[in-house]
Order: sequence, then structure tokens, then C-alpha cells
Amino acid sequence: MTAVATATLSSTVFPTTLLLSSLKATNFKTLASLNCRNTLRYSSLSSRRLLSRRSYRIQATVLQENEEEVVVEESCPPKNFPDDEEKRGSHGNSQDISSSSGFERLVIKLEQSVNILLTDSVIKILDTLYHDRDYARFFVLETIARVPYFAFMSVLHMYESFGWWRRADYLKVHFAESWNEMHHLLIMEELGGNAWWIDRFLAQHIAIFYYFMTAVMYAISPRMAYHFSECVESHAFETYDKFIKAQGDELKKMAAPEVAVKYYTGGDLYLFDEFQTDRVPNTRRPKIENLYDVFVNIRDDEAEHCKTMKACQRHGNLRSPHSLLEDAIEDESECDVSQVNCEGIVDCIKQSVTSPSVKQN
Repeated sequence: MTAVATATLSSTVFPTTLLLSSLKATNFKTLASLNCRNTLRYSSLSSRRLLSRRSYRIQATVLQENEEEVVVEESCPPKNFPDDEEKRGSHGNSQDISSSSGFERLVIKLEQSVNILLTDSVIKILDTLYHDRDYARFFVLETIARVPYFAFMSVLHMYESFGWWRRADYLKVHFAESWNEMHHLLIMEELGGNAWWIDRFLAQHIAIFYYFMTAVMYAISPRMAYHFSECVESHAFETYDKFIKAQGDELKKMAAPEVAVKYYTGGDLYLFDEFQTDRVPNTRRPKIENLYDVFVNIRDDEAEHCKTMKACQRHGNLRSPHSLLEDAIEDESECDVSQVNCEGIVDCIKQSVTSPSVKQN
């Protein structure tokens, strides 16, 4: 009886022990997976950004062939509406949600139509005045292009002073964007784009009007103001792209302005990384060997501005690239349980952040 009882007890306890061991192993793997999730999230985000950069080049080609259609249909698709997710999660009447969503689509289409009409009107004026004076045209464009970021920061500072809204990332990114556009302007001035008094007069007075118009628009509808800036940056991208294709051979024979060399290859490139919200910091380091390289990098800057303005059209969607990087580094402390699995990912992130010799893909 004792032997039989022992055998029975052993047969009962042994599977139970195996089950407990299996559960512990499963829990350990689950905990390790949870601890690594934040690090993997940023690593995945980096990959998606690199892929999106490649896809943007394809989109840019389509943009040149059919600019209006791309701006209207692709700039702010229905799936990117700010309040859609909140509406889906609510328990209200589905008909109210549908009617509200339809009204929002109508408002967005109206905003975009007005923006495209304004942009096309300005483009026609510039085409008439500067059809054979490229550097003067670029000077006017860059004088105008930096103004919206001044307006955005002015309104944001006003909101912050009143205690209504505080978003440090928005202020950082918009200042970095204005810093980038200012160096574009300095480059055009060094190339002689501001030689004529009439060009300076026209650019400065358009900029003053544009500032107040953008400030009012931003106070009423930030989404509309960001979309208008996206239209302006898209036109700038197209203008530089056409110029490079038409004058590329001549530009390669000309020396790069000193201000461009200092800006793109200088020691402190924090602000250069800051305005490129679709990239991981330190992943784009331009080369400047001639004037052709300068205009290629200016064109690529405008593409980055377009993507940032597109992201801004969803309320609260903008994050500083350096803030995201800091969050990813802070999440490293959660990988202690499964150091073996996370160590490689953490080292990869550290290398991408600290390595000074990362080359642009």
C-alpha cells in the first residue's frame, strides 16, 4: 500500500511541478517581452522613419506631376482626423458621430481649398516676376518661408502666457525650422539673391503681411495654418528640384558658399537634427563639396519641413526627435530582467545616438 501510495503521489506531484515550472518560464518570457517593448518600439520607429524617407522620394515625383491632387487628397486623409479615435471609443449615438465626422471633412476640404488657391496665386505672381532670375526668386521664397514659424511661436507663447496650453516640443521644433530657413536665406544672400532693392522691398513687405495672416489663421485653426505651410514648403521643394535638374552640371563646377559649409558640416548640429521630426538624430549628415550639394541639401530640407507640417495637422502629434530619443534611453533601465535579449537593441540605439560618423543612407 505504501509503494502504491507513493507512486500515486509521485505521478500527481510530478506533472504539477512541470506545470509550475512551465508557468514560471512563461511568466519570465512575458515579463522580459514587456520590459523590452519600449526599446523595441523606438527601434521599430527608427526603421519606419527610414522607410518613409525612401517612400517620400517617390511621392515627390508624383507631386511634381500632379501637385494639386496630391496636396488635397494626401495631405490630411480622413484616417488622420484628430478626434476620430476619441469618437470611436465613446458610447454616443453613431449617427451623431457620422454627421460630426462628415462636417469635419467638409471643413478640412474647405480649408485646404482656400490654402491651395492662395498658394497658386502667389506662385503665379512669382513665376511672372522671376521666371529668369533664380537666385532672386530663392531669396524671396526663403524670406517668406521662415515667417510662419515666427507666427506659430508667437501664438504659442501667447497661449503659454495665458496658461491655456504649453507644448515645449512645438516651440523647440518650430524654432529649429526657423533656424534652418534663416540659413537658407543667408545662402541666397551670399549668392547675390538680394542685390536688387525691389526684391528686398517685395520680400520684406510680403513677409509682414504673411506673418499677421498666419498668426490669425493659426489662432483660429492650427490645422489650416500647418496645411498652408505644407503647401508653401511643397512648392519650395518642387522649385529647387527643377532648378537642380536643369542646372545641375553648372552647379557642380561652382564652389559652395562658406555659410553653407559651416551650417551643414559644423560642429553643433543639434538644431539641424531637431527640425527633422521624421528622422532619428544623427542619421543625416550632408556632404558639401560644391554648389550642387548645397542646393540638394536645401531641397531635402524642404522635404523634411513638408513631413513635419503634415504631422502637425493632428493636434498634439508633434514630438521633438531628441525628446523621443531621451524617452528611449530612459526605457533602457526596464531591460534588467532580460538583459540578454535587450542588450543588443540598447547598444544599437546608443551607437546610433553617439556615433559621430553615421552616414546618410
